[in-house]
Amino acid sequence: MTQPWPELPYAAWRDTLETLHLWTQIVGKYRLAHTPWLNHSWHATFYVSARGLSTSTIPMGERALELEFDFIDHALVARASDGARAEIALAPISVADFHARFVAMLRQLDADTFLHGVPNEIADPIPFDQDTRHASYDAGAAHRFWQSLVRIDRVFRLFRTGFLGKSSPVHFFWGSFDLAVTRFSGRPAPDHPGGVPALPDPITREAYSHEVSSAGFWPGGGAIDFAAFYAYAYPAPDGFAAADVAPAEAYFDAALGEFLLPYDAVRGSDRPDRALLTFLQATYAAAADLGNWDRAALDCPLGEPRVPRPLSR
Repeated sequence: MTQPWPELPYAAWRDTLETLHLWTQIVGKYRLAHTPWLNHSWHATFYVSARGLSTSTIPMGERALELEFDFIDHALVARASDGARAEIALAPISVADFHARFVAMLRQLDADTFLHGVPNEIADPIPFDQDTRHASYDAGAAHRFWQSLVRIDRVFRLFRTGFLGKSSPVHFFWGSFDLAVTRFSGRPAPDHPGGVPALPDPITREAYSHEVSSAGFWPGGGAIDFAAFYAYAYPAPDGFAAADVAPAEAYFDAALGEFLLPYDAVRGSDRPDRALLTFLQATYAAAADLGNWDRAALDCPLGEPRVPRPLSR
């Protein structure tokens, strides 16, 4: 028997979500500042780990540094390749206080402390060291959020195996606070119009330099006040918004320009993994078919443990 997917009522943990979002931006912008640029900003993301969200290793001269939000012991844990270790307790403290403790922790580890001190992808951003407005942390809510990510990451990873073309890792973007996986047609895309709040247009245009079919998960915020899965294509092909997409609870949000599937619809399904995988497959098929992707060359069966991928030639 699998454990039920956890409840994630947005209104009940909104304050914690907003504070945690900003804490992850501080750590994420540190990774961004110290890691060589990789296409589509993949060098800056987090990954779901067995205890929370991890940066993976960050180059630090001859050393390597890993930072992990641990949602079991509720700490930001720093581990260096020379054995040094430090942590910050996750508790109801302000963003400004968290920022100060993070910088002090880096100094304790003899690590460079530089990071850009203003949030991205947030309207009217407050510099981290001045933000005393956001100071909430509900440990139970954070733990449930991470447990939802563990389940979603599992399905996203399975979905990723059914594609032979260029595909992103399953990774967590701290700017928009979402878990995502993206497939590429292999063709260049028209310049993105930009306009993302507090994000330079050249970064957005580089991220969308090639045609994509992308899917992900938001815990809520901004345009929606509920947790939801999303899927979009860039550029969106003609007819995409009118595509017939399963499961039945999925719909196209014209304001966002994306398909949405409420998290609660998946959580309440008899088979949540299957319901989510159905949404991922259906929205990809709509983007790829309407966009004339070479699916014969790009698609393949989902992977299985211990079964090598058969060659078609």
